[in-house]
Amino acid sequence: MSGAAPSAVSQPANFEFTPDNMEKAKKIIAKYPAGKQASALLPLLDLAQRQNDNWLPRAAMDHVAQILEMPPIRVYEVATFYTMYNKEPVGKHLVQLCRTTPCWLRGSDGIQKACENKLGIHAGETTADGLFTLMEVECLGACANAPMVQINDDFYEDLTPESMEAILDALARGEKPKTGSQTGRQTSSPAGGRTSLTDAGEA
Repeated sequence: MSGAAPSAVSQPANFEFTPDNMEKAKKIIAKYPAGKQASALLPLLDLAQRQNDNWLPRAAMDHVAQILEMPPIRVYEVATFYTMYNKEPVGKHLVQLCRTTPCWLRGSDGIQKACENKLGIHAGETTADGLFTLMEVECLGACANAPMVQINDDFYEDLTPESMEAILDALARGEKPKTGSQTGRQTSSPAGGRTSLTDAGEA
């Protein structure tokens, strides 16, 4: 899995929603009052990105602009502002490593090193086989369970370098690793267990 793929981006000449996604787009647009269809821009861009192997080419932005009757530049402005839209191809598994203070204090440096050693790439790169892209991101909202990563739509929390490597190995084998806390604690409960209301009969 070592080695970064070439960074050149080949933009497709055309993009159209599949019939199923076009129906989804219509349902999304219908949620907004007449004249306010531009409010559907973010979910439609997300829909287009998911259809296109998790990245958003210019042709897809133009298609969304046409559907919403918006100037393409307005769509480009939004798509380039939000980091959740990938303007270049990414791997099948997009590993977003949180580097904000809580994760850093809890060992995100070690998690990043584990990813780099296992995958043979650095942040911003994709493995030559196209399976993994590693990205550094800001807060992903799971600070109580730091350190954590988001891989595609899934959160993996309470990580150690060893559990991070195990997750990457499982994904490489085509398996679905357990999401959430990797230490077994329930959601964001105290890592050492309950310290109050320990009696189930307490009000």
